[in-house]
Amino acid sequence: MKPFPKIHDIYVGKVVLSTVLLTWAVLLGLDFMLSFVGEFGDIGKGRYGFMQALAYMALTVPRRAYSLFPYASVVGSLMALGQLAATSELTVLRAVGLSRRRLSIAVAGSLAILTLLMVINGETLAPEAQRRGESLKAAAKSNNQVVAEYSGLWAREGDVILSASQGQERSQGSDRWLELRNVSLYQFGADGRLVSIAVAGIAEHRPGGWLLRNVTRTTFQAKSAEKKQIAEERWESKLDSSALMSGTNRPRYLSAKALHKAIEDRERNQLDAGEFEAHYWGRWFYPLNVLALCLAAVPFAFGSLRSGGMGKRLFIGIVFALVFWLLQTQFVELAKVFRFDFRLAYVAPTVVMLAVSAYLFKRRSG
Repeated sequence: MKPFPKIHDIYVGKVVLSTVLLTWAVLLGLDFMLSFVGEFGDIGKGRYGFMQALAYMALTVPRRAYSLFPYASVVGSLMALGQLAATSELTVLRAVGLSRRRLSIAVAGSLAILTLLMVINGETLAPEAQRRGESLKAAAKSNNQVVAEYSGLWAREGDVILSASQGQERSQGSDRWLELRNVSLYQFGADGRLVSIAVAGIAEHRPGGWLLRNVTRTTFQAKSAEKKQIAEERWESKLDSSALMSGTNRPRYLSAKALHKAIEDRERNQLDAGEFEAHYWGRWFYPLNVLALCLAAVPFAFGSLRSGGMGKRLFIGIVFALVFWLLQTQFVELAKVFRFDFRLAYVAPTVVMLAVSAYLFKRRSG
């Protein structure tokens, strides 16, 4: 194969990138506006006003861009290639020696740049900005130092089960900590018997570990029970604030690193980690899905898109992306139910779409 890129590769790449970016901007704008309207119901609570809502929405943009990029890429690619086909530019490019394989490489190469940026964004900027946005919203609504608020917390650490009616992530200057209220710690023995119950008014997670305040501990013996009051007590536990907050944040908002830690915490405590595994492997297969989906759409540029207008290309692009999303969603849900490897659930739809693409490529080449 001739060296890459040549001038025609760059031309195709520019057309694809410009159309994908335009499609991406339109989808992101629509999603932003619809979600912003949904925030109006919270405006007026505490200090949460119009500007705070706008700032919160701005902080969610990196996460929204990450989620919408796969659909923008396939719709934009189909529209770009369809436009080239409709104006006979693809025919001219084919006449000067641009093979279908070369065209596919040009499309994939141009989108690989944006895909790489989105992978980096999904692991760094998007989860951090989303967390800051949630903190800003909670702080404005609460009128105090609370930067994130949760309720109904449950967690397990070895033979201890933790329950808290309320959790608050607090901040004061550079100091940041997790504070739980109305905490109950249920400790069980190896035989499943309840050994003790500790009820604490407040539990704080600091760098040195957990500090329990105003503790009432009840210890159960074979034929008796002992209760005692403790002003402060330290709790040695591997259960940290990030593990607790991963259970209160939606998994799709977490980075792969945070998801992996949440999975380890749940497996260590024999808890179901299916939801976190699904999103964890989704992060790894994200770039493959984007590129495979766009490559699978390339054959349409040589047939049905040539004679159709912009509306037809847009319709085919949306249907193509929707079919892939439905396939992958169903495979992931099946993996949760039947407990098979999530990697297979993410690979299968990609293989199906590429197989259809290969068939169409071969058919249109004949």
